Amino acid sequence: MSDLFKVSSSPHVRAKVSTDKIMLCVIISLLPASIFGIVNFGPRALLLLVATILSCVISEWVFEKIVHKKSTIKDLSAVVTGLLLGMNLPHTLPVWQAVLGGVFAIVIVKMLFGGLGQNFMNPALGARCFLLISFTGSMTSFTYDGVTGATPLAIIKEGGTYNTMDLFLGRHAGVIGETSVICLLIGAIFLILMGIIDLRIPGTYIVTFVIFIILFGGHLTTGDLGTYIVEEICSGGLILGAFFMATDYVTSPITPRGKIVFGIVLGCLTGIFRLFGASAEGVSYAIIFSNMLVPLIERATIPRAFGIVKEAKNNE
Repeated sequence: MSDLFKVSSSPHVRAKVSTDKIMLCVIISLLPASIFGIVNFGPRALLLLVATILSCVISEWVFEKIVHKKSTIKDLSAVVTGLLLGMNLPHTLPVWQAVLGGVFAIVIVKMLFGGLGQNFMNPALGARCFLLISFTGSMTSFTYDGVTGATPLAIIKEGGTYNTMDLFLGRHAGVIGETSVICLLIGAIFLILMGIIDLRIPGTYIVTFVIFIILFGGHLTTGDLGTYIVEEICSGGLILGAFFMATDYVTSPITPRGKIVFGIVLGCLTGIFRLFGASAEGVSYAIIFSNMLVPLIERATIPRAFGIVKEAKNNE
């Protein structure tokens, strides 16, 4: 446990759910997409998922041993970080690069800032962006059914179209955990029913993104607007990011209005990166940039104290 006090606006309600139970629910919610990724891409995908999970857990254990802190690996947060990182990697990535990403996520992004509850950005996405910058070639090489080619999102950005049913089911190239929209939605529904997340952030995120591409995405499509919107939502990491990473308790706002603002910022940034950026994807960078804005968002949206009385003027 950290010695720092967690201070937030009232009312203060003590929840019965613990960190390890929350993390266990997240792990369960990610299993459908993870299993589909293994079936879709083969044993290599399983190897990478195991490598990232083990590297995250071992890195956290070793770091805490070195600095003489109580071990926190039982809270399962390192497992969640490793699983999310693995799901954000192409199955062809060299294992040593995946392991390096796991070490970076835990040591640099999480533990050096104080551990769980004090990191300023999502560790899995921080590691993914680190790998994208360091190993661009291997991180942007995608193979499906033995054929190396562009992802659906890259095809759409070039003005092409993609079969929406294939996008929904996940029969296409991409990173391990993002391809099957139906599996991701099953996991998201589970989290919502368990009360782990609500729809403020992901709902606002997706709606804002849709409005943004309707207003500014006309230059990328000459076909049916509705089909284009579905293609943009179902391809890339939007669903995975919106429901499983943007909703991270540590790096997202705690205020209700702050969550709405956070979702709007996410949607606008993702739209800018996807429509006008050099890369076809933009979810990871959008979430990281938005994570860094969370303190400002919370400061602007924190509820005012009820019952403040202005000091009476002295008329004497």
